[in-house]
Amino acid sequence: MCYDGRTYQITIGACKRALPIFEVAPGVKIAIFNMLGDTEIVQTAAQMLAESVPAEAEVILAPEVKAVPLGHAVSVATGLPLVVVRKIRKPYMVDCLETEVVSITTGQPQTLYIDGKDLALIESKQALLIDDVVSTGSTLKGLRTLVRLGGGRIAGEMAVFTEGDPEAWQEITALGNLPIFTD
Repeated sequence: MCYDGRTYQITIGACKRALPIFEVAPGVKIAIFNMLGDTEIVQTAAQMLAESVPAEAEVILAPEVKAVPLGHAVSVATGLPLVVVRKIRKPYMVDCLETEVVSITTGQPQTLYIDGKDLALIESKQALLIDDVVSTGSTLKGLRTLVRLGGGRIAGEMAVFTEGDPEAWQEITALGNLPIFTD
């Protein structure tokens, strides 16, 4: 990734941040939203999203790493259990569900895993999928696949931000949309 010093201003509730703009492909730049360690942003976004959680939601799924604090905070706010979808299979994880995705931030194939210990939280349940930013939809597609493999259904999808054409993400409840820069 290449950084030229430019930023993009965002507002979440009363929180204002300047996001660095990085080149992720030749001629394509995005504003990088990293909520890790920013407790104020995590709490504010979680409270705002919790107000729109579908009534039928029974469990929350969030992919590691950056969406985990958000998923946790929404879980606390709603009382719904949280399943963390891992990107690395740990030796203690057994009977995992898995699927492969390609993330815009890494550009590489990744495998998503749900630990077998969490399968009972998904089977025959309505799952709410939560991510920090939806860029290509690849991670959400992987989460949907895992929920179906686990015998669950999708209650809804949420993110702090969608990215690119907002019309492409109408089914996702988001607090805002980040542009893609092609200068």
